[in-house]
Amino acid sequence: MAPNLDPAVERLPVDERRTLQGQRLRDLVARLDAVDTPWWQGKLADVDATAIRSVDDLARLPFTVKAEFREQYPFGMLAVPLEDTVRVHASSGTSGKPTIVAYTAHDIELFAEVNARALRCAGALPQHVIHVAYGYGLFTGGLGLHYGVEALGATAVPAGGGNTAFQTTLLADLGATGLCATPSFAMLLAERAAADGVAGIGLRWGVFGAEPWSEGMRAKLESAWSAVTGAPFDACDIYGLSEVIGPGVAQEAPQSKGALFVFDDHFLPEIVDPDTGDPVADGSHGELVLTTLTKQAQPVLRYRTGDVTRFVDDHCPSGRTHRRIERLKGRVDDMLVIRGVNVFPKEIEAVLMDDAAVGAQYAVVIDERATLQRLEVRGELTSADDLTRLEAVQDRLERALASRLRLSVDVRLAGPGQMPRQETGKAQRVFRWAADQPDPYPVQAVSSA
Repeated sequence: MAPNLDPAVERLPVDERRTLQGQRLRDLVARLDAVDTPWWQGKLADVDATAIRSVDDLARLPFTVKAEFREQYPFGMLAVPLEDTVRVHASSGTSGKPTIVAYTAHDIELFAEVNARALRCAGALPQHVIHVAYGYGLFTGGLGLHYGVEALGATAVPAGGGNTAFQTTLLADLGATGLCATPSFAMLLAERAAADGVAGIGLRWGVFGAEPWSEGMRAKLESAWSAVTGAPFDACDIYGLSEVIGPGVAQEAPQSKGALFVFDDHFLPEIVDPDTGDPVADGSHGELVLTTLTKQAQPVLRYRTGDVTRFVDDHCPSGRTHRRIERLKGRVDDMLVIRGVNVFPKEIEAVLMDDAAVGAQYAVVIDERATLQRLEVRGELTSADDLTRLEAVQDRLERALASRLRLSVDVRLAGPGQMPRQETGKAQRVFRWAADQPDPYPVQAVSSA
């Protein structure tokens, strides 16, 4: 099959989409009920497949959690014979076995379709040149967006990560209109283009994901690229995860920033209480749960993503009728507990990025060398002019962080450009400093003297 890029699909009346979702859910469960493998027979042992008739019956199905991917490593969760698959991707986990996800040729077409939708939602057109600076390989980001660019009929530049000087030259020489990257690498490219005085870059929009980023980071990204290009720039969020398909699960539109369309004709969303698994009240925050309605090789039923968000039901001028979710608040399993206080790293970023004197690079260090943990935030100043008011900036940040987090925080600032830059992969922001260990993220603090 060819990817379905008919815009009308994204503007179906809500009742028609709900009927379509119910049909696809019913067909999916019937198909999985017939899969003769220990995994699927066990997963659906307590489910009457004939009772699944609409999305109202979703709660009759069991949840799926990430640990099951590792328990069934590598191919225990397949719903088709291995010989019917054409590709595997893997998660970028740092410990234990990776999360392996397989794809049929149909799934690859679907992967291309939803990424093409995401790109179009962000402002991409077939005549655009689109620079893809996500990593390629087992990570889903690079190939997912790359296939989406091609399905859209645009021109893909498969740049990958690293080599910022060469990439900024390519951005200018090849006339890219769009950029796909992690937000941290997109900022690094903007900094490099500005420092080298690269002329002729015509970027107008970017699709950024694979790591958390705040509204403050959006403002800094848009400002940095507008300064480079001399024109407005839209930074839009993309959401996905390898267990579901990769990028292309949900996408933000420039007309309604702050919430993302979930492509719910393929990925059926729920939001549940992380502790009980029960649905939350309308508009309340909870854990995002996704069911893949159309995947063949490795579908998931009610996958608990660990991501905290809420449904947003206000109107979007784009005319799309997919359900929208608020930009992620954080992750259930990434929440830090510091002296009994729950802290999401994204909340720290939001405070830092709202301060004009602070640049886009930062790190959170949890000092565990003493009995009571100490939270330290390390950042860098935007310009040398801020050195004269260093103590005022640090004091301002410490007060703002204490107000937002309800927790005392120590702030250490480095000079402009002095914090390490990470040119590949997802930016690591949180570090733990254990007893008898060296500083995990050494930064030379500056003085106001």
